[in-house]
Amino acid sequence: MSEEKKRVPKLRFPGFEDEWEQRRFSEIAQRLSETMVSDADTPCVEYEDVIAELGVLNKDIYAKNVVKNGIKFSLEDVLYGKLRPYLHNWLNPDFNGVAVGDWWVLKPINVNKNFLFRLIQTSQYDDAANQSFGTKMPRADWSLISNLEFYVPVCIEEQGKIARVFGNLDNLITLHQRKLERLKQVKKELFQKMFPKGGEKIPELRFPGFLEDWEQRKLIEVCDYVDYRGKTPTKTESGIFLVTAKNVKNGYIDYRCSREFISQNDYEEVMRRGKPEIGDVLITTEAPCGNVAQVNTANIALAQRIIKYRGHSNVIDNTYLKHYLLSPVFQKLLFEKSSGGTVQGIKGSILHKQDIQYPIFDEQIKIGQYFENLDHFITLHQRKLEHLQQLKKGLLQQMFI
Repeated sequence: MSEEKKRVPKLRFPGFEDEWEQRRFSEIAQRLSETMVSDADTPCVEYEDVIAELGVLNKDIYAKNVVKNGIKFSLEDVLYGKLRPYLHNWLNPDFNGVAVGDWWVLKPINVNKNFLFRLIQTSQYDDAANQSFGTKMPRADWSLISNLEFYVPVCIEEQGKIARVFGNLDNLITLHQRKLERLKQVKKELFQKMFPKGGEKIPELRFPGFLEDWEQRKLIEVCDYVDYRGKTPTKTESGIFLVTAKNVKNGYIDYRCSREFISQNDYEEVMRRGKPEIGDVLITTEAPCGNVAQVNTANIALAQRIIKYRGHSNVIDNTYLKHYLLSPVFQKLLFEKSSGGTVQGIKGSILHKQDIQYPIFDEQIKIGQYFENLDHFITLHQRKLEHLQQLKKGLLQQMFI
């Protein structure tokens, strides 16, 4: 008999050989509906109190000090966020409380609570929950979910082992998530300290040996630029990669999010005002406005709504320029100068006249390299986190039927 016909998962702990049994979800979990008002001893949990995907609280729930009506839950229950598109919101509480808003409070029935918490994170459950009702604020449909059948290990011990694997993995993911958030916060704080505040000529924090006041000039005075406005070239299946505003992210070009190409002939025409070179700095002027990246490969084309800057030799270091354009100092200035309703944008003629502060060239290089190293460290943590998230996704597919 094949593995599928035996109704067992692809990946399983040794020593367990019984087939999993099929049960309706209403036989696994009861949806609770008893309401009560929160107080100091029974705090309320709202949607925004839980980090989506992670299933952990983002604040001290007892310090909220609010009184709200909701569905009563105990530490034996599981919370599932039924509101789309936020279906990846869940909580495995270790306290008694009140669920406020679009939560289902699920009480396990003859099943390990922690196993139930993992079951509602599987693609099988997610696919069913996405068959929701409602148009303005669609929600998962209990009448549909409750009657669907899921496979469950007969042995409670096997349920517990599966739950512990994902519990340990979630702890690791949460740890890396917090490290990543801390690194981003450190970068934000350094941005505030390593660039002069408005009206000042030196930053709060700088490298030893540098004492000179910083200069202030307009971008157009210290950089060459090309504004790639004009007719949009015809797209092709392959050829020269076309970098659009969508590809320009937080300091880098994302070649995966949007893949568009133009022909070699169009490339020569579109780039006749100046081809991008490695190190050039890009900034978007609209949709979105103010995203910055640095060219890291030759032979790419630049679309409309992108302006390319290149610092004057030995005056402005391009890597320093990238980080300055990303800094809160410049981004705030950009926001103030932008116009438009739903879509904010800035004209090139206005952008070129904005001020840039900069120290002597050697100090620029040190600042630019420092933030490059910090970005590299952040990227490593981001990739490790993504790897763990993909590992969890794969295990959910292999350890459940």
